[in-house]
Amino acid sequence: MLKMSDSIEEAIALFSSEGNEYLEVRNDDGEVIGLLTLSALNEAIQQKGIDHSIERLIDRKDLIELQPLPKTIEENDYSKLIQSHVFEEIIHSLYDGVYITNQDGVTVAVNRAYERITGIKAQEVVGYHMEDLEKAGFISKSVSIEVLKEKRPITRMQTIKNERKIIVSGTPIFAEDQQVLYVINSVRDITELLRLKHEIEELQQVKSLRQSAKDMNSDMYHEILHSSIISEETFEIYELAERIAKTDVKVLIQGETGVGKTLIAKFIHEKSNRVKQPFFELNCGALPAALIEAELFGYVAGAFTGASAKGKKGLMELAHEGTLFLDEIGDLPLELQVKLLKVVEENKFIPVGSTEVKHVDVRVIAASHKNLKEMVAQGTFREDLYYRLSVVPLTISSLRHRRKEIIPLIDYYLEKCNEKYGYDKQFSLEALDTLSEYRWPGNIRELINVVERLVVTTKDPVIDVQHIPEECRTSYKDHLDTEEILPLKTAISKLERELIMRALKKYKTTRKAAEVLQVSQSTIVQKMKKWERDE
Repeated sequence: MLKMSDSIEEAIALFSSEGNEYLEVRNDDGEVIGLLTLSALNEAIQQKGIDHSIERLIDRKDLIELQPLPKTIEENDYSKLIQSHVFEEIIHSLYDGVYITNQDGVTVAVNRAYERITGIKAQEVVGYHMEDLEKAGFISKSVSIEVLKEKRPITRMQTIKNERKIIVSGTPIFAEDQQVLYVINSVRDITELLRLKHEIEELQQVKSLRQSAKDMNSDMYHEILHSSIISEETFEIYELAERIAKTDVKVLIQGETGVGKTLIAKFIHEKSNRVKQPFFELNCGALPAALIEAELFGYVAGAFTGASAKGKKGLMELAHEGTLFLDEIGDLPLELQVKLLKVVEENKFIPVGSTEVKHVDVRVIAASHKNLKEMVAQGTFREDLYYRLSVVPLTISSLRHRRKEIIPLIDYYLEKCNEKYGYDKQFSLEALDTLSEYRWPGNIRELINVVERLVVTTKDPVIDVQHIPEECRTSYKDHLDTEEILPLKTAISKLERELIMRALKKYKTTRKAAEVLQVSQSTIVQKMKKWERDE
C-alpha cells in the first residue's frame, strides 16, 4: 500500500518485496483512490526521474480508478428480480458460483459460492466495471465483456487473483429490442480437477517407469546363465545369488568398478519373488548430497528452490514392493546414511520438506568398489548401516583374476556389436591373445567399450593386433615391470607364447616361425593346440 506522500524509493522497495504488478494508493484520509501499476511507474520514472514523491511524480491518469460506478439499470422485470430478496436467497443456495453484470459491464451481484471458489468478496467487485477489475488483477479476462460484445453465450477458462483456475460460462439476458440487459456467469472451480489430473498423470508416469524397468530386466536370467559370460570361476557367485534371491535378506556386493555388480543385483531381482515389481538403481556418487536425498526420498511442493510445484516421489516410494539397488554406497554422505538406516531397519522415511511418515516395502541391495570395513574404521561410513546392509556379502573378483572368462566375454560382446551395427567382424588369434593378456583395469565395462570401438572403427573384416589400442597391448616387459610377482614357470610361459605369436605374425607360417625360433615345427603346433584347449 502506498500513500501519495511516499517517496519513489519506497514505491520501488514495495514492488520488489511484494512482487505484485500493482499497488494500492491511498490519500491522506486513508481512502483507496486507485492502483498504481508497475508499467505506469516505470513510464513515469523514465519521463520525470526519481527525485520526486509519488504525488509529484504521478499524474492522476497513471492511476487505475477503482470508484464504484453508478448502476444505470433501467427498471424492468429482470432488475426487479435480481434486486429481490428471494433471488438473493436462490443464488446463495447454489453450489456453483454466480457472477452477474449489467449491460454496461458493471458487476451487479455475486453469490457466496463465488466468494468461496475465488476468495474474492462481493464488496471487492460489486459496483466496479469489469475492465477495471481486469486491470486490477482480480481476473485474467472478462467473459462478461466478451458476451456483451458478441451477444452470445461464451465459455472461457480464467485465472483469478489467487492463481486458481475457474471455468466461466457467460449467458446473455436480452430485452425485447435484443439489447443485452444482463450477463449471468456460471463459475466452476477446476483447480481441484487439475490437481487430480496431475495426480493421474503422475500415476501413469510411475506405471510407465515401472513397466520400463520391468522390460529392461525381463530377459536377465537368459542373458546370464544361458550365455557364455559365466564360467566356473564366477558360477558359484551366481549360484549363491540365486539361493538368496527368494529371501529379502540384505546383500552387499563389493568389487572393482566394472566387474558386474549391477548385473548381479539385477539377477537377484530377476530370481526373487519381487520380479513382477520394479527394479530401480541409483549411483550414490553421481549426484550432490541434496539431490541424492531428493532422488531417494522425494520431496513435497516448495521444499527447496527449483523444486517442482507438484512435488516428486522418490525412488524409495517408486520401488515399493520391488528392489532398489544403491551403487557406490560408500559415497553416500553420513547425514543420509542415518536416513537410509531408518528405511533399512523400519521401512519408513520422511520426504524432503514434509512431516508425513511414509511406509514402504523395498528390498535394498547395495554395492561399492571401496573397502567399507576400512571406511567404518576411519569413521566415514556408519558401522550400524554397514552390518545392516551386508547380511550376505558378495565379492566379485576383477577380470584379470578371471582370465578364462576374457575370451568368452569378447566373443559374446563381439556378437552383440555385430548384430547392433550390422557387421560380421572377427578377431584374429593374435588379437585375442593380446587382449587376453591385458590386465583390464576397467574390467568388463572396459572390455565392452574396447570391443565396440574396434568393431565400429576397424575397416577390415578381421580385427588384428595392429587395430588394438596401444594401451591394451601387453608385452613381456609389461609383465616384468608389474608389481605382481608371477611364478617363474608362468612368466616363462607368457614370454614363450608372446615370442611365438610375434614370429607367426611376422613370418605367417609355423615352419618359418619354428626355424627363426630354433625349435621344431611340431613344438609350435602342440603349444598352440594347448593354448586353444586352455581357453
